[in-house]
Amino acid sequence: MSEIAERKICLVTGANAGIGKATAIGLAKIGAKVIMLCRDLTRGENSLQDIKTESNNEHIDLMIADLSSQKSIRQFASDFNKKYQKLDVLINNAGVNFNKRVETIDGLEMTFAVNTIAPFLLTNLLLDVLLKSVPSRVVNVASGMQSSKIDFDNLQGEKHFSFMKSYGQSKSAIILLTYEFARRYIDSGVSFNCLHPGGVNTNIGKNLKGISGVVSRNVMKLAKSPVKGAETSIFLASSPDVERITGKYFVDKKEEKSKEVTYKESVATHLWDICAELTDLKK
Repeated sequence: MSEIAERKICLVTGANAGIGKATAIGLAKIGAKVIMLCRDLTRGENSLQDIKTESNNEHIDLMIADLSSQKSIRQFASDFNKKYQKLDVLINNAGVNFNKRVETIDGLEMTFAVNTIAPFLLTNLLLDVLLKSVPSRVVNVASGMQSSKIDFDNLQGEKHFSFMKSYGQSKSAIILLTYEFARRYIDSGVSFNCLHPGGVNTNIGKNLKGISGVVSRNVMKLAKSPVKGAETSIFLASSPDVERITGKYFVDKKEEKSKEVTYKESVATHLWDICAELTDLKK
């Protein structure tokens, strides 16, 4: 991987722990200016110092937003656009998983809101600055745990809720939206790609209770480290090998096939319209 020749501005969501923190450190080590987007100020500040120390890079900034709140996302985007005139890389890394149905302040199911709606809204709100910064990149952290269909009649677990179905559907949804962004902005100079980081020992299952939580935490102990899990995110953010590649899914820094449903354009456009309506964005 080539080092970033000039100081690129890279925004990483969920950068205070796990894959997000490892991604921030990796990008900082190759010379990027990293903006950490975190929900909690105290944890963010502690991680900020860790990232500066481990990367030997002082060009790290911390900004705060709650990705389960559209108002908070909009405020962050407004603040970012006032503070920065360019954005070379947006990495939508933050994700959650709950084993019961929890609603956000906006009345949306939490897993869908954070894993699908938040990156959709944030990317749209930062598109202007990404377009001004071309060639720029959007990297979405998805998962190998993808649903084989999008159940539009139970998109947010309104009728019945399964944490595995909710999580898998949210990840299939962000892949569908990644491909749709790539189609809509094919000649823009902004690339849109997604990835499966592999089984990584993170706190993604911290909200799972009971036997689900026990199983998740035990599985995590056997998984690879966040540093290894961040490798594909860093690759897609910085490698010249993928500078002109868009609308693809990667595993271990190699292009792979995602679930069949994620390639269905009719599903993608329908999902896009729903997300646009839920976020009050123009379709």
